[in-house]
Amino acid sequence: MSLEMRAGCERCGEDLCWGDPAFICSHECTFCAGCAGEMDHTCPNCGGELVRRPRRETP
Repeated sequence: MSLEMRAGCERCGEDLCWGDPAFICSHECTFCAGCAGEMDHTCPNCGGELVRRPRRETP
């Protein structure tokens, strides 16, 4: 099972390229580094921890 690599921040809408730093929760909600930091690395959808998304070279 692979992660769904979403291409944008769910909070601010910033585009996220595959190599950009991004943060996800266990439900694969995706946020840019700035928004994740502003939310204290806590997902607003499920309350789970936001962790660094693994990088992928191509979609």
